[in-house]
Amino acid sequence: MSVRPPLPYEFLPQVPSFELTSEDVTDGGTLADEFIHGGGNRSPQLAWSGLPEGTRSIAVTCYDPDAPTGSGWWHWLALNLPADTTGLARGAGASDGDLPGERSFHARNDFPGNKYDGAAPPPGPVHRYAFAVHALDVDALDVTPETPAAQVGFHITFHTLARAVLTPEYGV
Repeated sequence: MSVRPPLPYEFLPQVPSFELTSEDVTDGGTLADEFIHGGGNRSPQLAWSGLPEGTRSIAVTCYDPDAPTGSGWWHWLALNLPADTTGLARGAGASDGDLPGERSFHARNDFPGNKYDGAAPPPGPVHRYAFAVHALDVDALDVTPETPAAQVGFHITFHTLARAVLTPEYGV
């Protein structure tokens, strides 16, 4: 039996959480074809509440720690969402125009693309997909749409006040 890599948030500084729900994904559940790269390739609906005082913006990410890369795989990085945002509709990861706020944008994922790209694991064990909402202490992260995902992750971690995560799975 192989040992699964840890989720990245297990090694980062601990922060409070808040409520994160979805009509489309559940923690430990299986991703539907609609959210798979070779299927509908749509981002799932997400809703959140209870962000801490001092939240000035929000980032939404999806990360696969089980990708056979040694460094995981970033599927989605939606950045600089306004602090009063309470969710994203199904499919909001398709383009920057589908995100709320004038300063919001998608950073480059590992496909690469500046949007949501769904699960696409190689045949073998199931992979986990950590959909995380990060409450941030800055109005906007100091990154661009072409900043590499690992650098975006660094900036998110440095500015996170609280984080909530849902981790569904998918395998072929």
